[in-house]
Order: sequence, then C-alpha cells, then structure tokens
Amino acid sequence: MKTQTLKPILFLLIVWSSFAFSQIKISGKVTYRNKGVKDVSVTLKDTYDGFTTNDQGVFSFETTEKGAQILVFTHPKYDEISKNIIIENSNLEVNAELKEQISEIDAVVISVGSIEASDKKRATTLLSPIDIYTTAGANGQVSSAIETLPGVQKVGESEGLFVRGGTGNETKFFMDGNLVNNYFGNSIPGIKAMDRLNTSLFKGNVFSSGGYSAVYGQALSSILALESIDLPERNSADFGVSPIFVSGGIQRVNTERTYSYGVTTGYSHLGLMQKIMKFNTNFEKAPQGFDVNANFRIKTKNGGFIKYYGSYDISSMKVLTENLDNNSFKNSIDQKGDNTFHSLSYREKLGKNTLNVGTSYTYNHNNLFFDTTNNNASVFSNKIDSKAHYFNAKAMWEMKIFKISALRAGAELNTTNENTELSMLNQPAVFKDQISSIFAETDLGINNNLSLKIGARAEHSSAINKWSVAPRLAMAYRISKEWTSSVAYGSFYQNPESRFFNPNYNPNYQKADHYIAQIQRNADGRSLRMEAYYKKYDALLKTDNNAYFQKALNNNGNGFAKGIEFFWRDKKSLKDIDYWVSYSFLDSKRDYLNYTEALFPNFAAKHTISLVAKKFVTDWKTGFNISYNYNSGRPFYNFLEENGKVILKNQGFVKDYNALNFSVNYLPNLGKKDAKAFTVLVLSINNVLGTKNIFGYNFSSDGSKSSAIRPPSDTFVFIGAFISFGTDRTQEAIDNNL
Repeated sequence: MKTQTLKPILFLLIVWSSFAFSQIKISGKVTYRNKGVKDVSVTLKDTYDGFTTNDQGVFSFETTEKGAQILVFTHPKYDEISKNIIIENSNLEVNAELKEQISEIDAVVISVGSIEASDKKRATTLLSPIDIYTTAGANGQVSSAIETLPGVQKVGESEGLFVRGGTGNETKFFMDGNLVNNYFGNSIPGIKAMDRLNTSLFKGNVFSSGGYSAVYGQALSSILALESIDLPERNSADFGVSPIFVSGGIQRVNTERTYSYGVTTGYSHLGLMQKIMKFNTNFEKAPQGFDVNANFRIKTKNGGFIKYYGSYDISSMKVLTENLDNNSFKNSIDQKGDNTFHSLSYREKLGKNTLNVGTSYTYNHNNLFFDTTNNNASVFSNKIDSKAHYFNAKAMWEMKIFKISALRAGAELNTTNENTELSMLNQPAVFKDQISSIFAETDLGINNNLSLKIGARAEHSSAINKWSVAPRLAMAYRISKEWTSSVAYGSFYQNPESRFFNPNYNPNYQKADHYIAQIQRNADGRSLRMEAYYKKYDALLKTDNNAYFQKALNNNGNGFAKGIEFFWRDKKSLKDIDYWVSYSFLDSKRDYLNYTEALFPNFAAKHTISLVAKKFVTDWKTGFNISYNYNSGRPFYNFLEENGKVILKNQGFVKDYNALNFSVNYLPNLGKKDAKAFTVLVLSINNVLGTKNIFGYNFSSDGSKSSAIRPPSDTFVFIGAFISFGTDRTQEAIDNNL
C-alpha cells in the first residue's frame, strides 16, 4: 500500500525537476558588415554559460538560467555589445551586428611621402638617431644618413637635401616645430658644409619627401622635422678626441627628473689630416672651427615641456683654385664666418588638447674674399660680406576629436633681414621680408582601416605682397593586417632666394603640385615601401647669365619630376644583421634660372641605389657597418652669352658615382658593470676603394677649358675616441647595434 502511494509522488517530483532544470538553447549569428565574425565570445553576464563563434560567426550553447538576463558579445577589435533577453521555456535565437572598436593603436597611419622615426607608439620606425650614428659614410650627420633613403640625391659639392628633382634650398629644416635657418655651416662654392646641429640632441625625426603636412610651408620639395630629447637618463660628462677635433660637455638632470641642463664645446682643424692624406682641394688655410652650445629642459606639472637650445660657432678656410682663363693667374677664396642660433619651445597638454608654442632666432655672418693674382700681385678682387637676421614664431592648438581624430590649427611668422655688401657695387644689397601664415588641418579616423588628412595653408609675403593658398589632402587604407596603402595631393609655395629680388623685378611665388601613391608592408621586423610620384613645377624663376650677379627676369619657368621608389629594411632574415636597401628612379626636366630650355637638372641622377648593413658581435664588443652608394651619371651644362643671346655651349654626363664606406666601433668597457666610464673607439673610412668621383665641371669664360669638380678627398679616414663618464650604455649599445 505504501509503495503504490509513493509512485505518483515520485512521478510528480521527476516531472517538476525536469521543468525546473531543463536546458534552454541559445543560438545565433554574429556579423560585421553582413559577414560572420570568428572568435567572438558570447556569454550570459555573471555566469559561466557561453560559447565562441565559429568561422561563420555562428554560436550555440545551453543554459539553465531563467528570467531576465544580459547576453554579452566581446571581441578585441570590436565594441562590446550587450543585449537584454528573457529566458523562459523555449529556445532563443539572438543575432548581433558588431561595430568596429576605434583604437588609436590599431588605427591606420598616413605615411605616404614620409619616413618617421620616434618614440611615439604610432610611428613607423625606419631611421632612428642610433641608425644615423652607425651608418657608414654618414659621419654621424642626419642629412648624410638621410641620403641613403629613397628619393634623395647624393650631391657632394653643395649643402642641402636634394629630393625628387628638387634643389637643395627646396627642403626646410625644423627643430621642435621651429624653423632652423642656416642648418648647414658656412662654406665656399664647391665644398659641402656639414650639419650644425648635433645628432645626439634628437630622439626622432620625420623626413617627408613630398606631400607634407599643412603645419609646414615655404618648401617646394620636402621637410625634415627633428624632435629633441625630453630629459637625459642620468648625469654625464662626455669627451671626444681625434686628429680632426676635440670636444667635451656635461649634462645634468635633477633627482626628481623635472629639469636638466647641459653645455658642450668643440674645436676642429683639418690641418693634420691635410698633411697625412692626399686632398683634391688645395687648402692654403685648412678648414677650422669652434662651437659651443647649451640647453635646458623643464618638465611641467601636466607633463609638458619647456625646451631651450642655443649655439654659437665660427669657421674659416682658404682655398686656391685653378684659373682656367690664364695659366699664369691664380685664384683664391678666403672664408670667415660666424653663426648663432636659439630655439625655445613650449608644449603642454590641456586635457585632451595640446598647445605648442615656439620661437627661433638665427644670426649668420659670412665673409668671402675672391682674389685673382699674377706673380703675387692682385689683378682682380671681389668681397662679399653678408649679414642676416632670421626670426620665427609659431603657435598651434591641437584638439582630440573622438578616439582617432584630431583638429589642429595655428599661425606662424617668419621675418628676414639681410644686408650684403659687395665690393663691386656702390651700395649694399638689402632684403627684408615678413611671411605671415595661418594653417588648419584635420585627421579624420573613419575607422581603424581608413584615415583622411585634410588641410590648407595660407601665406602672405611682404616682399612679394601677395597671398598664396595651398590645399593638402592625404588618405590611408589598410588592405590587410600587414599591408597599407596611401595617396596624397598637395600644392606647395616658396619664395625665390633673396638674392634674386632686385629693383627691376619683384619675383612671384614658385609653385609645385605633388601627387603621390604608396603601398607599404610592416611585419616580423621587415619593412617594405613602394612609392610613385609626380611633381609639377610652375612659376619657376628665370634669370640672366651673369656669372657673378644673376638677375631675375621673370617667373616663366616650369618643369616636372616623376619617379618610383623602393625601400626594404630587414632585421630578421640574416642573423644579427640589420640592413636596408633603397632604389630611386627619377625622370625630370626643368626650365629655370639661366637654362635655355627644359633640361634634366644638373644636380640629379636618373638612378640612385643605397645599401646599408650593420652587425654587432657581442663577444668581440665590436660593431661592423658598411654602406654603398650609387648614382648614375649626372648631366653638366655650360651656358654662354654670344651676341646678346644665351646658348648651351657644353653639355654631357659625368661618370657614375660609386662609394663603398666602412666603419667599425669597439666598446672596451662593454659588460663591465663597475666601469667608471663608457668608451667607444671608432674607425671610419669613406670611399674605401678610392673611386675618383666627379660632381661636374667648371668652365673657362669662353667654354674652351674645364676642370672637374671633385670631393675634397677621394678617400677619408677618421679615427676617434668618445668617452662618457657616469653613463652606462652597455645594453643600449647591444640593443641598437652601436
């Protein structure tokens, strides 16, 4: 009886429990732009119930939960989605459409026309300061190392960066946003001056070979923006010695790392090397110079920085040259000059916004005395004594918009005051100009795979007395995880050189339009960049053929430059070897200055190849560096005036340029933790094979005789020791292949 009574009770309990603990199935599909998304985590909030989507974006799981619940969809690349659901006694189907997560780290960066190296997390590091120091043949100079990059010509007889068919003065230099006038030292015609600013000042650089930002102006071809270090790691004292120079300096930083200051000085003289080595240039007085510079940096409470840098240098040399018109005559050029430069910048973060304010001042004095003698008696002389003051002030406000977009706007003022005395003229040539500029630019992050940069810059020159308006546009699209593509367009204006302004003609702006397309791959320690470009020149300056004082005639010149470029850097394929290869093809014609027609520029080469390779052997405490530079033969022209008309008298091509460079760096203190000083011994040989390179020719006044323009020496050897007290750079040396 009792058993029969229990049976219905047990049955009811089983039925009740089956309802109470029944498994409800939740399924669905997760998509992005109508395509299934793999590896999306789908879970009930505050439970362990859930599943991950398959290749088609489908998920399915069972749960015993009941009532109101929250279903959560998460994936690292998409915004998290939460959906309110009610679980009753029947299965549920829940679908979700994802939105891409906008991230500053994941967003594609517009890199067309530029190569950036810095400590910013979004930067594409391709040429850092340590790369510059360890590039054989660069002599520790930023400009020389950049000549190994695509699009840059190797020009040995004149300073400046010659980029994509542009002259050396078509590239402008900036330090912490401030314009650097006279970036190169004072020199004489035919001898290339060195960089004034020390590479160790900088933590990064942005080199734009075209299509650069509206933040910068007055450069038809390119800009090089250098960013100085914030604070040094620790106190240090540095000393360097070689047959060429001696230098020393100190750097101090407080314990709280809120400010630092330092001073460096150096003296150089080429006299000893002139006695040891064979020089092509006949120095009657060897090049010598003295420089001193100082800096301070202050970190603000909000993490901003106030930075100051100031320098002063003097230089002199005297060169004897061949007189092609009369063998019994001798020519000489005596140079003396001095320069001072000051840069002050202030950067502050104000919430999501950033304020950048800066100013720079340059004073440059260069005195050139040209003398022609016969039996030590002067038969002709000319003195050019130029003094110039340059002032730059700039302010920019940058505002973050959403996560990956920004708006920046600002204003800039540049003033020029030049006074040039020529002994052949009765009165000095005075040039004054004030360029006022306003600019605005926006970075629009449409999503992680698409970015736009839209900007414009307007400038007014008091010397020209006109406004120019230059639009800029660039776009980047991520093709895949490793591949990105970019395109850019922009108009660029630049004043002619001040020496061409005269009472008879007031020049107009010169103009260049840039069109650039790029594809790039970065993965596994390897970088590949391919760019194609077209640059159209308008309103280039035309001049007469006067050998001493070319006068501007009109702005009817024009031209074009087009080409393709290839850059490959690889740190992985060869064990402990870092190398890069660049190739450039250039097709260009210009009708400018005294050219009688549109010609391929005499400073450019159709084909340019550079190879740089570095290896550090830890066991030997030694780094080995090589580089090879090749340029196809550059053209040369000689224009003469006959019967009141300018004609092309002589033309041709110099032989191809070849230079193999080598350097070795030995670190005797490497690995010694108790070492009092960190020492680097350097041996560097430029043009190891002694190739007789030629840059062009000088001609006699009638064009019948010529002499080759060659580097000061075919092969140059440098030996030096650099000692840093109080600074242990062991790991830095190993990590960076110093």
